[in-house]
Amino acid sequence: MAFLFEELLQRPLFNALVFLYQTVSFHDLGVAIIALTLLIRFALYPLSKKSISSQKEMMEIQPEVKKIQEKYKGNKEEQMKRTMALYKERGVNPFAGCLPLLVQLPIVIALYWVFLMVFQEGSLGSLYGFVSNPGGISHLFLGFVDISQRNLALALVAGALQFWQSKMILDLQKKHNAPADFQSNISLSMSKQMTYMMPVLTVFIAYSLHAGIAIYWATTTAFSIVQQWRAFRK
Repeated sequence: MAFLFEELLQRPLFNALVFLYQTVSFHDLGVAIIALTLLIRFALYPLSKKSISSQKEMMEIQPEVKKIQEKYKGNKEEQMKRTMALYKERGVNPFAGCLPLLVQLPIVIALYWVFLMVFQEGSLGSLYGFVSNPGGISHLFLGFVDISQRNLALALVAGALQFWQSKMILDLQKKHNAPADFQSNISLSMSKQMTYMMPVLTVFIAYSLHAGIAIYWATTTAFSIVQQWRAFRK
């Protein structure tokens, strides 16, 4: 299984990173990481779009779900039955957003190992025959940031973007939910806590690892922000 993971995901992504390093990024590893991240996000765009669309549909029918909860307050079984009927009527699958995320998970894990691998001696031996060997890879981003080391500034950028994305989702939940019951208040309270906890966790993780991870995290989060804005702007 580990061999398949390496040959089908990790090694191709590593070769793509080295290729981008020598071409579009002009030997800037940080720019190559950004380029590879964007290429992957565009390749997975249909999946992430499906996940966001599912999230949007769930938010849009929340007022109707609330009416059901209020009407059948003392009957949980009838609440569930009526809610599932509403989902079916509106063509909404509450689990539709899960599969795209599960599909993307192995790629995210592979990218993590690729960004570790690129700083290891001898890693260029994994290049395919048709990818030229640069002989060595500079660890500098924009000519002065060593991304093989930890970098607080880049970790803070990743954290700030994570806060922006989380706040955007929280604001959308508030707009569509207008909490009128205890359960809704609890849900929004948890979302609010995650809005502030996730950025702190992001900074902690991004600063615990080399700065290449922070660049990846910031890039993929920025992409998600733009994608969510496009999906929800109407």
